[in-house]
Amino acid sequence: MGFAVYYFAGILGASCAAAYFNQRSAFLLLFSLTLVSFVLGIVGGVPALRFVAIAAAVLGGAAAMSYAFREFLIVLASDEMAKELRTAPLTASFGMFVIFTVAVMGIFAPLIAPYGEAEVISSAFAPADENLLLGADQLGRDIFSRIVYGARNTVALALVGTTLAFILGAMAGLLAATKGGIFDQIMGRVVDVIMSIPSLIFALLMLSIFGGSLAATSTSFWLLFGFGSIVGLLFLAAAADGAMGWLIGAACVVGGALAFATAGTTIFDASEVILVLVVGIIYSPRVYRLTRAVAGNVVVMDYIEAAKLRGEKNWYLIRREILPNSTAPLVAEYGLEFCFVFLLIAGLSFLGLGIQTPTADWGSMVREHATLVSFGGIPPLIPAAAIALLTVAVNFVVDWMLQRSSGLKE
Repeated sequence: MGFAVYYFAGILGASCAAAYFNQRSAFLLLFSLTLVSFVLGIVGGVPALRFVAIAAAVLGGAAAMSYAFREFLIVLASDEMAKELRTAPLTASFGMFVIFTVAVMGIFAPLIAPYGEAEVISSAFAPADENLLLGADQLGRDIFSRIVYGARNTVALALVGTTLAFILGAMAGLLAATKGGIFDQIMGRVVDVIMSIPSLIFALLMLSIFGGSLAATSTSFWLLFGFGSIVGLLFLAAAADGAMGWLIGAACVVGGALAFATAGTTIFDASEVILVLVVGIIYSPRVYRLTRAVAGNVVVMDYIEAAKLRGEKNWYLIRREILPNSTAPLVAEYGLEFCFVFLLIAGLSFLGLGIQTPTADWGSMVREHATLVSFGGIPPLIPAAAIALLTVAVNFVVDWMLQRSSGLKE
């Protein structure tokens, strides 16, 4: 009873103070919270009020951290960037803070995690203590350490897959917009065919054939080589001029594709290579359609016609005229594509076709601990919350970027 009295006294006092100082938004928020707390207190009693108080404290702490992080970025940024950051809402600041936190976790995972990602250090499902911050999983591995390493593995593969999809789709879209004609029509039909297949079914089919624990290094090498060759040919079609240019460019494409395939198979194992290639191919048509639409609006501008009359080639038009005027929507699309790829990789790992054990991955961690939910355990909720938090954070930042690029104001 004492908690309820202090709770309502505090929230009513804060509401009155906000009204006295003409803080209309704060007053509406606080008094709305008072009315909601009154109803919940009648229905659920003191436990419901405690839950509301904890939730409000968490939201308030997140808002304070977001504000402080935005001010920190403003101090470090240039004058032009600082002016943009001052207009960023707290949701965008919160998203940037979460992205920064996940990036630090991924980059410095060996320094942050107290144990290795596959190191067995306790009994199965050991409770949290001073050595195990979040307890142990079904094999006795530290959940906190695997969450930290999962930030590196899951997010890194999502970034690589998004980048591959973006390079392939954006280059094809820019080339289709500048060349037009039959090339534009062929690319449009290829994209329609790929998009007609549901992404999850396509991913499951490809990973069942090539991926999983049976993935071969030789297969992943030649798939990477083929992907690199396709991207290289798109660049070559835009930049080559004359027979000699095509010959030299073809040699560069082969060499670049070989280097790309070698680096990919060195950094990632075979199943991870096939995973990022599959998601790259699945989501490149989305990037192609946006790029083709944006670039199609640019190529009809007068300054593009003037550049063509000067004798400028497609490569110049793409680099100096079209791409600089299409940057804002493409950057926002990159953030959205990252969310889609990230969720697909986590979902595939949950189904057992993504990142393979013992590599730490947030999606597979949810699957490994799913049975504990029926017993009231929280281990499966931790990686699931991490997936949801990062996805929401990226969407907050993307929304702000789209608002800036569209010129809309609050």
